[in-house]
This record gives sequence, structure tokens and C-alpha cells, in this order.
Amino acid sequence: MAESFQSIYRRACERKGGEKVLEAMLQAPLSKAQIQKIPDDRFLAAMTKKVFQSGFVWRVIEQKWPDFETVFFNFDIDKVLLMPDEMLEQKATDKRIVRNYKKVMTVRDNAIMIKDVAREHGSFGKFVASFDPENITQLWDFLKKRGARLGGNTGPYMLRSLRIDTFLFSRDVEDYLRKHDIIDGGLTSKKSLTAANEVFEMWRKESGRSLQEISAILAFSWGTNNRLA
Repeated sequence: MAESFQSIYRRACERKGGEKVLEAMLQAPLSKAQIQKIPDDRFLAAMTKKVFQSGFVWRVIEQKWPDFETVFFNFDIDKVLLMPDEMLEQKATDKRIVRNYKKVMTVRDNAIMIKDVAREHGSFGKFVASFDPENITQLWDFLKKRGARLGGNTGPYMLRSLRIDTFLFSRDVEDYLRKHDIIDGGLTSKKSLTAANEVFEMWRKESGRSLQEISAILAFSWGTNNRLA
């Protein structure tokens, strides 16, 4: 059974050395107006970075990232969409980036998704900004179904990297939710997502805080205190 947010907050303060220390560790998400202004190319860049980091050493991707930007035309959507299969195959052998053909193909696939959404909503940012905190896992589901390799934690971590408000299933957050019988079974099953969404919405209403802040505070109150949560 979930605790009150106040109980979680007090424990996080105790573990981190006080309220001031804890608050200094938190970061607020972007507003809806700010999200709407994120260019489509930055969404594609963030998706690509998280796809390549998945199952790989994040540090290596960070080191190579300037070359990723160069190789993929700074993730200009229209330029990426013009790349034929042969060009993508060549880029998958480029030593400047991580040479993984299947992941390279996701760059164009996700550009197609972004372009389709932008045609309907004006921009991908406007579409993302249309989701409220209480239904954020619906956006996760969209990314999983319509995107390429954006299921599991990849989609949510991509959103977080752009400071779009969401909670994360970090190791500490997942452990808390399981130990308090809030979720069981598959982490991203419909049942687990619904249960997690409901408890985070309860804490959001109680505290008035963003999902991002609640997720971090929950992680800091539990387990090994992973920073990204």
C-alpha cells in the first residue's frame, strides 16, 4: 500500500541531509508552452540518443554524440527522410558512430513518425504538450506503438532528457512500487502502468508537485538512491 507523499518526503529529507539539500537536488520540468517550442529535430535527436544508449554504455554515446549530429544532418527531419536505404546502410558502417544497422534504421523510422504527427498537430512538441500528467503513460504507449524502439523505459527516459514532465521506472522507483504492492508482473503491462499512473496522480494532487519531482523524491527516499528518477 502506498504511503502518503509527506511520509516519503520526510524520509527523503532524512536520507539526503535535510530539506534544503533535497530541494537543491530537484529540477522542475518545462511548461507546456516551453514544450511546444521544442523543435522537431531535437525530438528526433533525443529519441536517437536514447535508442543507442539502450543496452549500451551511455558514456560512449555521449562522447560520440557530436559525430552523431554530423552524420545525421543535425537530425533535420526533411533531410533524414530523404535518406534511401543505401545511405542508411553506409551510415551504419561509419566508425564515427556506433555501428548498429537496426538502430540506425530507427532514425528514419522515427523521423517519419514525427513528420506524420507534426502534419496533424502543427509540431511534435504541440502534440506532446497536449498530454496532461494524469495520462502521461498514454504518451508512453503512443511512443511504443508508433515509434521505433521507444518502448520500455526508452520513451520515458527520452521525455525526461528533454525535461518533459514524467515519472520514471528507475530501479529504486520500481522497487518501491513492487515492495508496496502497487505493481506486480510486467513493468510496462497495462495493469502496472495504470496502477503507477494512479498512485503518482494521488501524490501529485497531495503535494502539488510535478511528476518529475515526485519521482526523484521517491527514489531518494528508497533503495540505493539512483539520481535519475
